[in-house]
Amino acid sequence: MTPRPRRVLGAAVARGWLLVLLLLVWEAAARRAGDLYFPPPTRIVRTMRELWWSGPPSRLWLSEQAVDDFVPSLARLLLGWALAGVAGVVVGVGIGLSRVAFHLADPVLQFGRAVPPPALIPFFMVVFGLGTSMHLAVVVFGAVWPVLLNTADGVRSVEPLHLDSARVCGLGGWARLRYVVLPAAAPRIFTGLRVALGFALILVVVAELMGSGDGIGARLNAAEREFRPDRLWAGIVLLGAVGCVLNALFLLVERRVLAWHRGARRMST
Repeated sequence: MTPRPRRVLGAAVARGWLLVLLLLVWEAAARRAGDLYFPPPTRIVRTMRELWWSGPPSRLWLSEQAVDDFVPSLARLLLGWALAGVAGVVVGVGIGLSRVAFHLADPVLQFGRAVPPPALIPFFMVVFGLGTSMHLAVVVFGAVWPVLLNTADGVRSVEPLHLDSARVCGLGGWARLRYVVLPAAAPRIFTGLRVALGFALILVVVAELMGSGDGIGARLNAAEREFRPDRLWAGIVLLGAVGCVLNALFLLVERRVLAWHRGARRMST
């Protein structure tokens, strides 16, 4: 085994041993207790396979149920997160560029982010009904705040010396925004987007629990109505796995996009 794969394997073992230990303890405790409401991990995995991974290999073993559950939830999650990201970056840049606008808008922003998005679900139901528009409204409202506030803080933290140097070099307003402001604020923007992605996953499930005919949240509702704790736990574990995968993919993109930033920090130190 070459040194690099050996290092990767060692890092995986170092980071994964606690999870394996917890699963073993969970399995032993659940089997000993024999409680219907707390099934062992092996039973949960078996239920997940029956529900979602019992399809043909040509469809990556995804069942019809998996398509009905995964596609609506992921589509709402990603679209709502994307809309929140675009709105948060645009508004955050506009507020961050103006000291007056920031001080005027800050009380409103602090109030808005303090409002729990689930508390607005009844209002969104009245306005948008029980369809996809309501789910997107909940996700966008809850996910926009970390992007907006981090973007505004990132723009406000740009070194004035850099802006002055850009003016001296003859860069106009749009050029300064593109080549100075946005690159300097990019680390904070990506931090906001990463936090917003976690919020989006939570909120899309909450919205589906309140009213939806499809999606993972609807599957959790069905498991409760049918008194199937194993399916309920299967949905919970699935959501945790989806969150981990989305976070890992986002980190890969962030490392590629912000590679120049890490290089600049290493050079400065």
